Amino acid sequence: MKFAQGFPSYVCPSDVISCEAGPFTVLAQVVPDDCPDAPDQRQDGFWPSLYADAPGFIGPGPNHRQRFAEAQAKAEAVMESWRKGDWFYCGIVLSVTLEGVVLASHAASLWGIEANYPGTDNSYLAEVANELLPEALAISRETLVRLAAHVQAMEGA
Repeated sequence: MKFAQGFPSYVCPSDVISCEAGPFTVLAQVVPDDCPDAPDQRQDGFWPSLYADAPGFIGPGPNHRQRFAEAQAKAEAVMESWRKGDWFYCGIVLSVTLEGVVLASHAASLWGIEANYPGTDNSYLAEVANELLPEALAISRETLVRLAAHVQAMEGA
């Protein structure tokens, strides 16, 4: 059981992939992350550093100034791309249905994921969805057990 189809190489909010897991239909949706923080605010070490005690330390060795300049240029390009809206942070949210009945509209999720990040193909978004799949199915099975108990209690009343 896994998502056989991945997300497109360029995703938009609300893009969805689906899979069948036994009797369940599972949807994985791209949902914009509502945290407005910029990449350099979210990630320690986003900006490169020449100082060994700094989170963005590029490491010792030859050509450290050149490696620093390249890392700085890459970080600036990533920030500019984010400011222009070329990429965004999102969550992958899984929902589960059984014969058209929604068992869990938000069965599992992971947030703070880069979508359309420069130089990537978004394949990791489907990897995240596949990692969340067992959790979403477990929650859906628990929902079915609770529903069945509720129906039995109603029939016994």
